[in-house]
Amino acid sequence: MLTKNNSIVLSKLKYREYDLIVKCYTQNRGIVSYILRGVLKSKKSQTKTVYFQALSQLQIEENFKPNQSLHSIKEVKLNYIYKSLHTNIFKSAIVLFLSEILSNVLKEEEKNEDLYHFIEATLQYLDNEEHFANFHLLFLLKLTRYLGFQPENLNKNYDYFNLESGIFEASNNGIYSISGENLTLLKQLLGINFDALSTVKINAKQRQEFLNMLLFYFELHLSGFKKPKSLKVLNDVFH
Repeated sequence: MLTKNNSIVLSKLKYREYDLIVKCYTQNRGIVSYILRGVLKSKKSQTKTVYFQALSQLQIEENFKPNQSLHSIKEVKLNYIYKSLHTNIFKSAIVLFLSEILSNVLKEEEKNEDLYHFIEATLQYLDNEEHFANFHLLFLLKLTRYLGFQPENLNKNYDYFNLESGIFEASNNGIYSISGENLTLLKQLLGINFDALSTVKINAKQRQEFLNMLLFYFELHLSGFKKPKSLKVLNDVFH
């Protein structure tokens, strides 16, 4: 049955000689993988691959067949045309990093419109924003809400945060307790939205250390989570 589905591209993989498998997070079905047969066969057909850049926002007319792992696409068009996300080297590094994160953590083949709209809206914000060096930090922190391990926002006056339990604590309870600059930044980011990110002033070293802490937080709460390969590229670009 042909249906329309808004989609955000997470990854693509060459399959056999001329085919491409594209994994998307969709508004109506969660994770869906599509197979584009023969799309790499000629230069003319390869032009279609421009639609499937990382985190592109698409409207797909799909031939969805339940109980199949790969589905086909009849028509595709851009739902939102990025102005800078794929051309600005700094934003492109963020896109590469976040697409790898999302491809890793989003597994559900079921509808979650709140999560879809969060990803959709924040990417459009990034596309239009000039001050975005800390965007990925706040994105990951807010993403934890949809993944089920958002830091609790009570007792923010306490001097420690426990990465394992996800709560603020009055005392140091071992290797999972953080304090100092990472704690200060965590408290600051928990209290703001993206439009206030320009008020967060940190240097490259602080940004990198906080990101490493966030990724460790993901590792503790998501089985099988691994640091993305694109992390080095991201750190190099923002160093």
